[in-house]
Amino acid sequence: MIVVTTETIHGRDIIDTLGLVRGNTIRARHVGRDIVAGLKTLVGGEIHEYAKLMGEAREQALDRMVDEARDLGADAIVNVRFSTSVIIGGAAEMLAYGTAVKIS
Repeated sequence: MIVVTTETIHGRDIIDTLGLVRGNTIRARHVGRDIVAGLKTLVGGEIHEYAKLMGEAREQALDRMVDEARDLGADAIVNVRFSTSVIIGGAAEMLAYGTAVKIS
């Protein structure tokens, strides 16, 4: 499955647009990670625990979007975007979305 953030795929023609596909996940913080992250805010720097959490959420949302596109018979997904939002304190949604297409 070709997944791109552009409207087109270089060297390929889009022959059919199958529609919007998306994948999402909602992740909550972990108490142990919160303690480490809280200490990190005192000294500054990257909070690796949260970076890892969001990276895992991005991959899961992307995988779910690709699965939905495969179910439609797509060869590729164009115009891929990511969005995140806070659902409740301590939990966030990661959303991946794009347009499923058939290519030549």
